Amino acid sequence: MATSGRALVLGGGGVTGIAWETGMLAGLAAAGIELTSADLVVGTSAGSVVGAQILSGASLADLYAAQLTDATGEIAARMGATTMLRFVATLLWPGDEQHARARIGRAALKARTVPEAERRAVIERRLPSAEWPERRLLIASVDALTGELRIFDRSSGVPLPDAVAASCAVPLVWPPITIDGRRYIDGGVRSATNADLAAGCDRVVVLAPITYALRRSGSIRNQLASLGPSIRSVVISPDAAARKAIGSNVLDPAHRVMSARAGHAQSAGVIDSVAAVWS
Repeated sequence: MATSGRALVLGGGGVTGIAWETGMLAGLAAAGIELTSADLVVGTSAGSVVGAQILSGASLADLYAAQLTDATGEIAARMGATTMLRFVATLLWPGDEQHARARIGRAALKARTVPEAERRAVIERRLPSAEWPERRLLIASVDALTGELRIFDRSSGVPLPDAVAASCAVPLVWPPITIDGRRYIDGGVRSATNADLAAGCDRVVVLAPITYALRRSGSIRNQLASLGPSIRSVVISPDAAARKAIGSNVLDPAHRVMSARAGHAQSAGVIDSVAAVWS
């Protein structure tokens, strides 16, 4: 049951998703809508990076400016057609959703990727601070062996860079991340946004670089509906210009600058709809 409070839900979408979300947030802030004032921030995959960044104390203007620089230190990657088909087929296999996620997790554990330490170092460089913020931040990930949702927060006793790296561990592309002897994969395996984790808030803004869901339970609309009938919410996803800037490979750092600019430009067109929920 919803009580009160404002939640910002930041969905997954690769390095271009980080850029688009940052541009959107900076553009809205310039218009006087400070989504960083949320009582709760929910971050999944790319959204976990953005959530950690905006609650670190760094200014949105500086975070946006950083997205407009060369993407040094990033590792280019791509989820090829074969990998994507395998991913989709596994998640859509009849049966329990958690078991389907576990099948993806087991495949991720066997996949050849860059070393875990190398990937974690990339994630840590993205974060202005390695400390958990005082503001409430929930980071979604999935246990690779069991398929269970794991939610990391300040009370988890897990270093922030580890939690973010786990949420960003795209299966079959990046290595699962080890935390307390267990391995974790991308929270987007459960849902692109995990918007249902905003329970307890009555106003919810969702920034969703990716909106599709392979199962009804993962759809943004159904997850928001589960929060109760009195919830006021709005979902913002890339418009046509932003989708063109992002391109077909959300893991390509070469599209980061264009994606950030597209998010910033798009923000002007969503001011009223976001303000109607947030203000």
